[in-house]
Amino acid sequence: MRIYLAGPEVFLPDAAAIGAAKKAICARHGLTGVFPLDPPAPMPSGPPEWRRIFAANKLHLAGCEALVANLTPFRGAGADPGTVYELGYMRGLGRPVHGYTHDPRPHRARVPEARFDGEVWRDADGLEVEEFGLAENLMIEGAIAASGGVLLRPEAPLPWNDLTLFEACIRAIAAGGRQAAE
Repeated sequence: MRIYLAGPEVFLPDAAAIGAAKKAICARHGLTGVFPLDPPAPMPSGPPEWRRIFAANKLHLAGCEALVANLTPFRGAGADPGTVYELGYMRGLGRPVHGYTHDPRPHRARVPEARFDGEVWRDADGLEVEEFGLAENLMIEGAIAASGGVLLRPEAPLPWNDLTLFEACIRAIAAGGRQAAE
């Protein structure tokens, strides 16, 4: 089974090493990891570069049976928008999606200026902030749950290069579904 390895790791200085480590974990569990930086066959051509990257990742997504997304907050209170797009795209194809975050806090707690107004939580602009105790927006968690996937978060923050929860997702996929790791 081919697994798309979604996440903002592609922006890290050691992206290739993290991708290789994730692919090795997949292989240990009898799965094939597909990292977004892997060249697809055939490689899309033509300018501009961002369109080639988009086309390459869509080819990867189409060729995978499931997705594991790193939903750790990236450049803000929520997950990387590209990762969220990929998760939704795979869910739209009817394929299982799984996720993890290295941040133990619920989504609302990651909006530092959120204040309770007596009825709901609001941000600095007065916009409502979800408060369901979820790790991410309810649509992301709902997509994962609807697909039979797992969403894992730690008890304490983890560094970007920690692959513990990623491997737990891979074990759940290898075991055939909603089985969170010990």
